[in-house]
Amino acid sequence: MSSAYVSSDEIRDQFSSAMSAMYQQEVPQYGTLLTLVETVNQEVLAADPSLNSALQESDDLARINVERHGAIRVGSADELAMLRRMFAVMGMAPVGYYDLAAAGVPVHSTAFRPVSDSALKRNPFRVFTSLLRLELIEKAELRKQASEVLSSRDIFTANVKILIERFEQQGGLNAADAEQFVQEALETFRWHDNATVDLATYERLHDEHRLIADVVCFRGPHINHLTPRTLDIDEVQRRMPSVGIDPKATIEGPPRRDCPILLRQTSFKALEETIAFADAAEGKHTARFGEIEQRGIALTKKGRELYDRLLATARESAPKGADNDAHQAHLAEVFTAFPDDYATLRREALAFFHYQAVRGVPVQGPVSAAQVDQLIEQGALSVTPMIYEDFLPVSAAGIFQSNLGESSHDNYGSSASQQQFEQDLGAKVIDEIELYTQRQQASLDQALAQLVG
Repeated sequence: MSSAYVSSDEIRDQFSSAMSAMYQQEVPQYGTLLTLVETVNQEVLAADPSLNSALQESDDLARINVERHGAIRVGSADELAMLRRMFAVMGMAPVGYYDLAAAGVPVHSTAFRPVSDSALKRNPFRVFTSLLRLELIEKAELRKQASEVLSSRDIFTANVKILIERFEQQGGLNAADAEQFVQEALETFRWHDNATVDLATYERLHDEHRLIADVVCFRGPHINHLTPRTLDIDEVQRRMPSVGIDPKATIEGPPRRDCPILLRQTSFKALEETIAFADAAEGKHTARFGEIEQRGIALTKKGRELYDRLLATARESAPKGADNDAHQAHLAEVFTAFPDDYATLRREALAFFHYQAVRGVPVQGPVSAAQVDQLIEQGALSVTPMIYEDFLPVSAAGIFQSNLGESSHDNYGSSASQQQFEQDLGAKVIDEIELYTQRQQASLDQALAQLVG
């Protein structure tokens, strides 16, 4: 990329900041949540100097306040494909395939995010992006109507399309174009309190599934939540009512651990907002909320299989109507079968790590991948957990269901359709396990080369 062009990392940084500012204006409670999370994070770091040092050494400390994700839902293949091109301007690629239909939500999804170590360190902002599966709408007439409504809208400004094409042709955008791109791209995610359909149509789609109404009935898809990263999600959950925020009943994901794994999420309940419909009727719509995430170490295929197996066991044996404390206690009991120290996680190949050569430590014996354990024991190699940058389908569905006002929804009985999703997307999604494997191997190769050199 020419030096005359602004880096994609910088554009992503500008966009995530602008998105946060816009969402705080639209949803003031989100600003309250950000303040609470920052307070808790500062308290955790002050109480745990070793964590503070570890985050500094891994360059993660600077990421704490910028690490956010958002979520968006679109209705057509054309919308999804253009989003892919838009996010590419920001250095974000589609990683992972998520089938939420099996959990009662008629969408399948990917996450647009940066993929390289340097890009993740600069700003790891990601957008969980879902495509409505119209074929899952059972009533043929309703399915046809939804399709017609979606085909009549354009969720992108004319200028953002021009700037996307310019980026693709030039290989970058200059500072003025980058600034305009951010402002134009924001319009896709902006809230509109006027629906494009009459109240009766909205209610029919709503009765089919609340998410279908949310996707179909508005001028744009609107960002439905943003998410700060916390260092203690349990404490934030506990304090939310004290600042006037009503949290969802339970934290999604694994239990609290000494060595956090994957992703834990919770949210405040979605706002009920007044909507003007196309027939001048007035009604209510529930869609937008604030979320919190706490990220832990990424798991290997072996580790993920163990996690999925234990989570299934926990869900099958969960006590009815359990509050968060009881839910977490039950999870913790089931997850005692999952090792909770980094040495075992690495030795049993359950999780991914970054390797670093330690300067000034004399190396005894040969240096190769076969001697990694010995090199770590000698202090010549250090390892740090590789942060999980992706999502969990069961957790995502749990957040969706909670904020759609539905405690449960029948399984759609549909198999995953990654091939169709990729066709609609216009690209293959990146396999997240392969990506973590490559990043781990690259860090090990570099560290060993430094020890030899």
